[in-house]
Amino acid sequence: MASFIDLFAGDITTQLLKLLALVANTVYSCKGIAERLITMIRDVQPTIREIQYSGAELSNHHQTQLGVFYEILEKARKLCEKVLRCNRWNLKHVYHANKMKDLEKKISRFLNSQILLFVLAEVCHLRVNGDRIERNMDRLLTERNDSLSFPETMMEIETVSDPEIQTVLELGKKKVKEMMFKFTDTHLFGISGMSGSGKTTLAIELSKDDDVRGLFKNKVLFLTVSRSPNFENLESCIREFLYDGVHQRKLVILDDVWTRESLDRLMSKIRGSTTLVVSRSKLADPRTTYNVELLKKDEAMSLLCLCAFEQKSPPSPFNKYLVKQVVDECKGLPLSLKVLGASLKNKPERYWEGVVKRLLRGEAADETHESRVFAHMEESLENLDPKIRDCFLDMGAFPEDKKIPLDLLTSVWVERHDVDEETAFSFVLRLADKNLLTIVNNPRFGDVHIGYYDVFVTQHDVLRDLALHMSNRVDVNRRERLLMPKTEPMLPREWEKNKDEPFDAKIVSLHTGEMDEMNWFDMDLPKAEVLILNFSSDNYVLPPFIGKMSRLRVLVIINNGMSPARLHGFSIFANLAKLRSLWLKRVHVPELTSCTIPLKNLHKMHLIFCKVKNSFVQTSFDISKIFPSLSDLTIDHCDDLLELKSIFGITSLNSLSITNCPRILELPKNLSNVQSLERLRLYACPELISLPVEVCELPCLKYVDISQCVSLVSLPEKFGKLGSLEKIDMRECSLLGLPSSVAALVSLRHVICDEETSSMWEMVKKVVPELCIEVAKKCFTVDWLDD
Repeated sequence: MASFIDLFAGDITTQLLKLLALVANTVYSCKGIAERLITMIRDVQPTIREIQYSGAELSNHHQTQLGVFYEILEKARKLCEKVLRCNRWNLKHVYHANKMKDLEKKISRFLNSQILLFVLAEVCHLRVNGDRIERNMDRLLTERNDSLSFPETMMEIETVSDPEIQTVLELGKKKVKEMMFKFTDTHLFGISGMSGSGKTTLAIELSKDDDVRGLFKNKVLFLTVSRSPNFENLESCIREFLYDGVHQRKLVILDDVWTRESLDRLMSKIRGSTTLVVSRSKLADPRTTYNVELLKKDEAMSLLCLCAFEQKSPPSPFNKYLVKQVVDECKGLPLSLKVLGASLKNKPERYWEGVVKRLLRGEAADETHESRVFAHMEESLENLDPKIRDCFLDMGAFPEDKKIPLDLLTSVWVERHDVDEETAFSFVLRLADKNLLTIVNNPRFGDVHIGYYDVFVTQHDVLRDLALHMSNRVDVNRRERLLMPKTEPMLPREWEKNKDEPFDAKIVSLHTGEMDEMNWFDMDLPKAEVLILNFSSDNYVLPPFIGKMSRLRVLVIINNGMSPARLHGFSIFANLAKLRSLWLKRVHVPELTSCTIPLKNLHKMHLIFCKVKNSFVQTSFDISKIFPSLSDLTIDHCDDLLELKSIFGITSLNSLSITNCPRILELPKNLSNVQSLERLRLYACPELISLPVEVCELPCLKYVDISQCVSLVSLPEKFGKLGSLEKIDMRECSLLGLPSSVAALVSLRHVICDEETSSMWEMVKKVVPELCIEVAKKCFTVDWLDD
């Protein structure tokens, strides 16, 4: 224990000494600092007591030291309380300041024998409290800098010196200032971004910017709110700042705001002034919020090299590829770049190689990386609903650098967490608002009528690494999520070593190359509900242990290779009685026959970039016996799909999406069998020449999408019989006219069409006055190339 103390002696107390020195010098002019010191002392004292009474084997000498330290803090607390009780202009402040200096001397004498609180806390299994103390120290030191904001106090905030960061800051400053000068009547602006992206640094720079200070005539207040705000202190600072006898527009910058409730409470005290809220969550109007941009590759390289080599590029002959790999893993996140750069300073290439390997596995590079990056980012999850937090961790199952179809993500959450689709969708919004995932811009996002397959989300790789890191904290057999972080030729050795004991995982994600029978080893996964298989190969044998996964509800098979893969081992489906969602991408779909194993509980099936051959042509058997519960079917980019005869035998269908299938000529007449169908999407089927009149016999149909069906020239004459139809999307069609019956579409509320077609619908609007006619802009996308 003594070696720990000697190694870290002075760290905590030095910081406390600085704080007390600051109090001694400014207590007569700013009582807010005394309040913050009291908050810190109240946080530290309980931890000292925990250490004293935790049962740790401390010497009597060290126990005495702890007691002395506790009493010094107690005296400081009482002194601060006296300061706060004094009138602002009371000359006793000088007396109290002198007493504070006396306490300084006592703490100085304590320096050579002080106890490092969070080293002891870790030894005593009180690591959480140690982290709390460290965060309180960091917060208080930041708040010391924030005193610049008081009109009476002129203390300097540390200048940002990194040239590359300064360039990014200038861009951010420019955009925030543009918002402020454009929306002069707006009282709330925002800076938002993921943890470690540089939000606070940007806000500090803005507080010193000449243009900003000029706009508010130097009346700028900077306050750090934090996760556990001291509202009395903050409100006192706000009152002192706002009611100084000067009636003019002022700016209050609220940094590190965690919740909307905290913002609303403080905003109620800032009426009539402008507020800039800085938060990991999106708390202001999107139009007046700047989302902090991450560093570009060249900027990221310069920052890492500045921290690691004290120059903007790798020195010769250092392995530049190793440096590039580290930079790539940081994905432009300033916090990660600076922490890793500092920890790699003066380290040999061999050490860098080990760091790269750990990063590729989604692990922390070292203890500093874990405590300064992962722990810092993990704070973003602490206020989340436990179920939403679990959903965030589930995202570690998806490959890095890939867009995740929203429909796939919500399907996993629906089945994993027993929520409905609307709730799963709300989880997406909650995580996006907290910058824990990004929704890829899509004008159709949120439309109640379309499926979520058109919408994608992405996640920053460092956030994915955090999810992996958190999931892997327990022994491999006890993990709730058994995840491979990147593509490997074989399954992890750690799994094979532990294969004789059942795995508790509920979600399993594998990333491999081509696999045959000999490559798999047996695994017992009795609790698994979700299995995601990612591979790159022309041939792939399904893992035999799937046959024992009796609780499996979601099966995702994705081939990332260049051509569709042939799957082997479909006999395992015989035991998947609880399977509810099946997602196949770029594989050969086995031909359906009367002997095909029924999937009685399957509700959703997606076939993407697949070869379907004659799977949906057969009429010799009742396909509904294979899929008796199927309600949602999506077939996308399947270029060999010719006919749909058997599909419309699945009378349980609620949603049917046939998109980007170039060889479909017509729909079958038995379409009217699907009486429960609500959504029919036939997007981008260029050879489709007509809709059968039977489509008009669907009483529940609410949404029809025939956009980019360029050969479709007319609608059935009885189209007006669709009494439930609410929306039709027909952009980039070649309709020559509308049937007169469309005037009877009493439920129709929204039509999306081209300029040429809009005039036809204007006539309909005369009898359906609530109809909204949206003229679509031509939109050409190559998003599908990402696949």
